[in-house]
Amino acid sequence: MYGQPLVIGDTVVAATETDEVYGLDEATGAVRWHVRVGSPLPLRQQPCGFLNPLGITSTGVYDQETQLAYFLAQSGKAGHVLVGVDPGTGAVRFRRSVPSPDHQPAFDQQRAALALTSGHVYVAFGGHYGDCGPYIGSVVSVPASGNGAIRSYRVPTTLQGGIWAAGGPVIGPTGTIYVGVGNGAKATGSFDGSNSVTALTPDLAVVGIFAPSNWRQLSAYDEDLGSESPALLSDGRVLQVGKTGVGYLLNARHLGGVGGQLAAGRVCSGLDGAYGGSAVLGAVVYVPCVGGLTAVDTAGDHVAVRWRGPAGTSGSPVLGGGAVWVLGLNSGLLYELDPQTGAVDQQISLGAFALPHFASPSLAGNLILVGTTTGVIAVSGA
Repeated sequence: MYGQPLVIGDTVVAATETDEVYGLDEATGAVRWHVRVGSPLPLRQQPCGFLNPLGITSTGVYDQETQLAYFLAQSGKAGHVLVGVDPGTGAVRFRRSVPSPDHQPAFDQQRAALALTSGHVYVAFGGHYGDCGPYIGSVVSVPASGNGAIRSYRVPTTLQGGIWAAGGPVIGPTGTIYVGVGNGAKATGSFDGSNSVTALTPDLAVVGIFAPSNWRQLSAYDEDLGSESPALLSDGRVLQVGKTGVGYLLNARHLGGVGGQLAAGRVCSGLDGAYGGSAVLGAVVYVPCVGGLTAVDTAGDHVAVRWRGPAGTSGSPVLGGGAVWVLGLNSGLLYELDPQTGAVDQQISLGAFALPHFASPSLAGNLILVGTTTGVIAVSGA
């Protein structure tokens, strides 16, 4: 499992790289149902990468209107299929092919979590690990009901510009969609939409964009700004941290164009960057830096590090039960941290279960649920 488990009622819904979706009993972990929704792609048939096989990589999304859980499956060498699964029975009640706006489906990979707003599921594409082939990042909007047109946005670069951060698109309170975009072509001309935070309407029209003034340099040295999803604060600001570890504080309603940040400052230590998705509590953003989870205070339009967590707490954090929960992706530890100080309140080993890249726990009641390379682990005590 590379995506987070979804908890719907008393069922834990988990999707795997074998293109299978499982419904588990929340109390016992027993398998209630499972269904295969596609044909996963072996590594030898991929243009580059490391997942073997490649199936469902992203976190799915649940729609209360349709009462379906949606997942994006790689199916064959060039197929991307959005499915809607009934969480009570496992019945597949929705299936629709998702086109690649760059017309290069064999080189597009779907890692970013799915998002939902205005009755549509939003699917973001980047490339395979290794950045091979002529892909261009994009977002596709698919009606959750199955009725209506599919719309898309393609990053206006000539190459790459992947939208791949595991946290996926972020939905604002008015339905605006914010995405972090990675490296584009090694451009020498005008700004090409890469290394940006881009704001889109529900119909996928651009309504705002920000990029650092050194966006060309970021592309030249593979320093994606979009390695992390934008962190949206409740007061209408955005914090974006990428591979360089520098945080850019933005006005969500007016992103500012090239060099138009409200403030900027180093967030991650040394040469560390941030990958995945942040958690937000008031004016504090909890950023998944490679060297350790970092709490950033944005009060007063400043970017100031409040504390750094234990080394290796590099997973995407979640907030709940008065704590910050984060995984040590290399150590296999689950941490409960004090959100004010970063002190370790508790930690527990998940044993020999390997954690995938950018793993993030899910919270449900007093349970912390973690997807691993061999299944789901449930830990009590949240």
